Amino acid sequence: MNPDTALSAAALKVESQESRKATLQMIFGAGLGHVGGDFSALDITTVLFGAILRINPKDPTAMNRDRFIMSKGHAAGALYVTLARQGFFSTDLLSTFMKPLSRLGGHPDRTKLPGVETNTGPLGHGLPVGVGTALAAKLSGNSYRTFVVTGDGELQEGSNWEAAMCAAHNKLDNLIVTVDRNGLQQGDRTESTCGLDSLAAKWRAFGFEVVEVDGHDHAALLDVYSRVPLIPGKPTCVIARTIKGKGVSFMQDGAAWHHKVPSATEFEAAMLELQVA
Repeated sequence: MNPDTALSAAALKVESQESRKATLQMIFGAGLGHVGGDFSALDITTVLFGAILRINPKDPTAMNRDRFIMSKGHAAGALYVTLARQGFFSTDLLSTFMKPLSRLGGHPDRTKLPGVETNTGPLGHGLPVGVGTALAAKLSGNSYRTFVVTGDGELQEGSNWEAAMCAAHNKLDNLIVTVDRNGLQQGDRTESTCGLDSLAAKWRAFGFEVVEVDGHDHAALLDVYSRVPLIPGKPTCVIARTIKGKGVSFMQDGAAWHHKVPSATEFEAAMLELQVA
């Protein structure tokens, strides 16, 4: 993001909608993907890459760049589309998603694509890596920030809470964790599988400053991310209340759409809804 080209909330909303259409097209073409989780996270990635992150697609490994880690690696579709539309690589590559020898695999690979900071897929790994990059910035005197997006079901992995303790202990106020709180995971609701509530209280108990926000409200997301760190000396947790499958009526809030691929009829209906929204 360049301050001169940062998008407004209204422009970000339009960009999110275009990204949803591109993601749906990509997944339908591949016959594989995780459209539900992609759609719940897309407004978050759009706001971060479009208006918040200090990054330059033409110099994706600049030392003082902000780091972004998509810990819920199965939402690679949302990450790929966001990176491509931000200019990290050609949007033509999106049509190769999940094809043999494609650089766009089912989970992001930092050795294959610019803008991918670390390989993710096994859940619970992204936040520990993010704590490491944030700590490295503190130790080296660099000003870059680390933004991590986790799934809510992913928080059932204990490695997240070990990392959270480390972050608070080291006063990593350059670390911003966003929980994509759509309430669903593969197969069922999070609260039916291994309850997380009260989630905000848990993060506060682990030493984070916590804010809850509508994860599809671009203006609200912009406001929160523009104010981090919320408290100097404390890492930030943004609990983004989202809807799995956001934007398509028959996909919304349905566990089946964790990794279901639309039929041709469903694809056409979904594209129509996204077109007129």
